[in-house]
Amino acid sequence: MSFENLNLHPSILHALQEAGYTEATPIQAEAIPEIMAGHDLMASAQTGTGKTAAFIVPALNLLATPHPSKSRGPRILVLVPTRELAAQVNDAARKYGKFIRARTVSIVGGMPYPLQNKLLSQPLDILVATPGRLLDHMERGRIDLSRLQMLILDEADRMLDMGFMPDVERICSALPGERQTLLFSATLEGNIARIASQILRNPKTIQIAAQQAKHENIEQRLHFVDDMGHKNKLLEHLLIAPEVNQAIVFTSTKRHAELLSEDLIAAGHKAAALHGDMTQGARNRTLTKLRHGDVNVLVATDVAARGIDIAGISHVINYDLPKFAEDYVHRIGRTGRAGRSGIAISFAAHGERFQLRKIEQYTGQRLEAAVIAGLEPQRKPQTGNSNGKPGFKPGFKHGAGKFDGKPAHKPRGQGQGYGGQKRHDGEKSSFKPRGNRSFA
Repeated sequence: MSFENLNLHPSILHALQEAGYTEATPIQAEAIPEIMAGHDLMASAQTGTGKTAAFIVPALNLLATPHPSKSRGPRILVLVPTRELAAQVNDAARKYGKFIRARTVSIVGGMPYPLQNKLLSQPLDILVATPGRLLDHMERGRIDLSRLQMLILDEADRMLDMGFMPDVERICSALPGERQTLLFSATLEGNIARIASQILRNPKTIQIAAQQAKHENIEQRLHFVDDMGHKNKLLEHLLIAPEVNQAIVFTSTKRHAELLSEDLIAAGHKAAALHGDMTQGARNRTLTKLRHGDVNVLVATDVAARGIDIAGISHVINYDLPKFAEDYVHRIGRTGRAGRSGIAISFAAHGERFQLRKIEQYTGQRLEAAVIAGLEPQRKPQTGNSNGKPGFKPGFKHGAGKFDGKPAHKPRGQGQGYGGQKRHDGEKSSFKPRGNRSFA
């Protein structure tokens, strides 16, 4: 469906056309008319399908009509779980609202309070915020929400997982009762359905794609690893492949992200880390470098699993498997954006069969084990059974000191490094530094 058929304000259409968008994606084509009709909405759609525009465009359309109140407070409030997602929503609002001059502010943790206080003292139309920081400002009386017309909960399932829902419920209780509420989530079942029943009124429901149908444009591979040395050799082999443009490598912890990024830099890669302990300024600088091609390998925790939309990411590598199957879907969704193709590769130790099974059950897709000549695993678990269901060799026992799927990096001085870096315990990994080799 063309955006011209959605009865949008001409200034918004102009901005969409300038950005190169003419045809609405399925989630946009279904959600925008319902939102513009004033309905509350529960929506689920695959990441990378234009979900952000599905709620920002009709929100901007609402702003195209002046509000009678002269209050400085926002008319639209968007709650998001992470700073990266806040930045993505903020950028989209500014891009599509440039000709109606919508005033947009982002308030997240990690930003200096004096700067946020200054931003909140000015008139604004759209406020994008993480729940904890917003609640802090609300309790200090720094935000006027009296003219709020629309509340949007983006990635509601992630906010639930991160423990933000008590804050979200407190925020909702302080908002005007006569408002429109939109909830976007990867799943609309379980606790999300319960929460939605409390804060939405007679919502319309949209589910664009079943979980099984997701990521058809992303090739998914699985490599079994014997130990740390084997895992690092596989990673090096994959990263130097000519088809890799940019890659995100996901690790299980912040410390692992830092250590691995340092070792990749020593090996000659243009790498950087991204995790929740970094300041907002440092995170923004890292993402800017990624967008500009100054970083080609981003080593990240699940803070980057949502909210990063960069066309150049050709590969996602799960160096450590995610703790939750839902995060697997969001991780691999960082590649193959907006209809492009992508490759997602997961490393799994032989003791991680339970995590693999959970991922396969959640996605409805079997992860087929692949091998690379010369880097084959020496221990080969059974990956299927006679009835075609995912299966693993029963009764497997680990020998003493074997790799068992726990976080890959050990503290400095206790384990094997990547990229040939000497450790003070005398160990040396199998790779040699490549100087300043450019990773392209």
